[in-house]
Amino acid sequence: MKTDIVSAGTGGEAVRRAVELLRGGEAVALPTETVYGLAADALREEAVLKIFRAKSRPQFDPLIVHLPDPEAIGRVAIIDKAVMSLFERLGKEFWPGPLTFVFPRRAAISDLVTAGLNTVAVRLSSHPVFSEIIRTFGGPLAAPSANQFGRISPTTAAHVREELDGLVPLIVDAGPTTHGLESTIIALRNGRIEILRRGPVAEEQLAEFGEIAVIEPSSHPEAPGQLASHYAPRTPLVLVDEAATFICPAGKRCGLLAWNRPEQDEFAEVRRLSKRQDVAEAATNLFRYLRELDGQSLHLIVAEKVPDRGLGAAINDRLRRASTI
Repeated sequence: MKTDIVSAGTGGEAVRRAVELLRGGEAVALPTETVYGLAADALREEAVLKIFRAKSRPQFDPLIVHLPDPEAIGRVAIIDKAVMSLFERLGKEFWPGPLTFVFPRRAAISDLVTAGLNTVAVRLSSHPVFSEIIRTFGGPLAAPSANQFGRISPTTAAHVREELDGLVPLIVDAGPTTHGLESTIIALRNGRIEILRRGPVAEEQLAEFGEIAVIEPSSHPEAPGQLASHYAPRTPLVLVDEAATFICPAGKRCGLLAWNRPEQDEFAEVRRLSKRQDVAEAATNLFRYLRELDGQSLHLIVAEKVPDRGLGAAINDRLRRASTI
């Protein structure tokens, strides 16, 4: 299969080609405000299966279903009256945007999409290109990140090509993504907001709407992105509190993903997440810099923790799950 990349700036050509392929049951790579996603018709099992095949994704890991508009949620999910008011308040604040809800599913959504669970994860993207494509398509799209399973999520069209060239027919290029981290995933249960995956919408923001519980990663995910090992480079990665205390083993080439200003010159390659120590900038750079370090023939990547609050907690979450040592 030949993979074409079409710029989102080509007028309506990118939208036309993407929608034509989606309606034909294909999986195509699209930009969102979080990371690039691999999208297919969520209501056609044979189309969704192409996502799993392209990504080599195990079928026990559920997918997020993206909606063309807020009203479409009724086609795929059931919202209990007990949580409707909270959902509406959260939706008013964070939709469209990088917040995913988990609700009981409707019969239109297959076991393949939900990994056999009786729940479905739903989101309304704020990315203008993705939004135009899904509205023109006119139905829900299943769309996990557009990378090989377990690997670093893609934040540019070039990253998608590195991962899926020859496996998908089309990549729509709209430049680098804004947030650089996958969406926050929550469930409204037991009178509280359960955070199933940290992301751009931080715990502190959600806490303004009710009691919070953070659910730890699991080998039996109930939502996308919950596996304990994920987002990993091929190069072994170790997560440290401060790089200044780390000594690279003799004869080894070590790279550094830094938060603080590096104080030693023993690292063969250094990428600093944000020279201004701005966590939003760090999140945007995280996966790109991990990919760059992964391509430098290193023996080890040393990643330095960022302050574990707000968006920083989501960055540390990704680094912990990328860590192999």
